[in-house]
Amino acid sequence: MRRISTAERRARLGRLHRLTATSRASTVEDATRSVVALHATDPATVYLSLQARVRDVTVSGIERALYDDRTLLRMMAMRRTLFVVPVESAPVVQAAASRAVAATQRRRYLKLMADNHLDLPASDRAEWLADVEAGTLRALLARGEATGAELAADEPRLHATISMAADKSYGGTQKITSWVLNLMSLDGHIVRTRPRGSWISQQWRWAPADTWVRGGVGDLPVEDARAELVRRWLAAFGPAPVTDIKWWTGWPLGQVRAALTAIGPEEVDLDGAPGVMLPGPDTDTATDAPEPWIALLPGLDPTPMGWAERSWFLGPHAGPLFDRNGNIGPTVWCDGRIVGGWAQRRDGEVVVRLLEDVGAEAAAAVETAAAGVTAWTGPVRVTPRFRTPLEKELTA
Repeated sequence: MRRISTAERRARLGRLHRLTATSRASTVEDATRSVVALHATDPATVYLSLQARVRDVTVSGIERALYDDRTLLRMMAMRRTLFVVPVESAPVVQAAASRAVAATQRRRYLKLMADNHLDLPASDRAEWLADVEAGTLRALLARGEATGAELAADEPRLHATISMAADKSYGGTQKITSWVLNLMSLDGHIVRTRPRGSWISQQWRWAPADTWVRGGVGDLPVEDARAELVRRWLAAFGPAPVTDIKWWTGWPLGQVRAALTAIGPEEVDLDGAPGVMLPGPDTDTATDAPEPWIALLPGLDPTPMGWAERSWFLGPHAGPLFDRNGNIGPTVWCDGRIVGGWAQRRDGEVVVRLLEDVGAEAAAAVETAAAGVTAWTGPVRVTPRFRTPLEKELTA
C-alpha cells in the first residue's frame, strides 16, 4: 500500500488549493473548481477566499462572474450549507446533494406546521405548502427578479408565521418566507442573485433558475452525480480518510461507499491511518515541497472546512480558532499548516497573531499579506458571521 506522508499532504494542499505563489489561479472560476465549492454562508468568505487564490482579483471581477457572466452560482447543498459553485457543477451538486436536503427540509417544515396546530390534515399541509411555492414562482416570473419581501407582498401566504423552539430562550416566531424560498432553491426552481447592498450583504434577490442560467440547474441521475461529486472532492482534497468524505458530503456512510465503488479509488496509508485517493497516474506527485508560502484565509474558507480530521494541518490551535459549533474563523497559514489567526479592526487594519514561531522571514511575509488584505478590502469592514475567541480578542 502506498504511503502518503503528512508533509506530502501539506504540499498537495498548497498546490491544489491555489495557495502557493506559482499555483495561484488566473480566474475566479478556476480557483473555485480547485476546491470544488466555496463556502458562502458568510458572503465575505467567497470574496476573501478568492482574494487568497487568484492573481490580480478584484471585487468587481468576482461580482461580474456571479451576476453578469453568471459563471458562478450560489446553491444550498451539502450539509444544508450555502456554497458558490462553477455553473457547470450545478447539475452535479443539485442531484447529489441539494435534492436530498430539500426532501429532509420539507419533512421538517411539515412537522413544524403540525406542531403549531395548523387546522389542516397532513395531506392538506403538503398541498398548501406546494401551492404557496407555486404562487411564489408565479410572482417571481412576473417580476423577473425580487427580494423575499417583494414576493411576500405578491403572495401574502408567505407572511404566515410558525413558532420555533418555544421552550428555548432563543425561541420565537418566524415567517415562512425563507422556508419557501430555500425549498424552491433546493429543488432547483429559483436561485439567489445579486444582493441588496455591498458584497458583504445577505439580503438576496431571487430569480427563476431557468431565466438566470440557460437551461436551469439541470438534472442528473442521483447515483452518477454522487460519484462525480466524490471524484471532484478527491481530486481537490485527497488523499483522505473515508470519514472526511462522509462529513463533507453529509451523506450516510452507505451512500459514500456506493460512490467510492463507482470510482474505484486507490487505498493508501496516511501515516498509519487508512485513506483513499483517485486511481490512475498521479499528476501532482508533490514529492518535493513547494516554495515557501503564506496565506490569510477567511472564516469558513473551503480549505480548513474541507476535512473533518484536521490535526495534520491544524495542530494544537483549535481552541482559539473555532467557535462552539465547529466553525473556523480567519486563519494564517504557513507551508500547509495553520500557525495563527487574523481579524479586521474597526479602522480597517488587518491584524494577525501567530500561535507558534515561524521564523523572522515567514513572520514578515505574514505582515505583508495582512497589509495586502487591508488594502484589498478598502473601506469595507468584515465581521465574520461566526466569531471565534481569537478574532474577538484581536478586535476588542
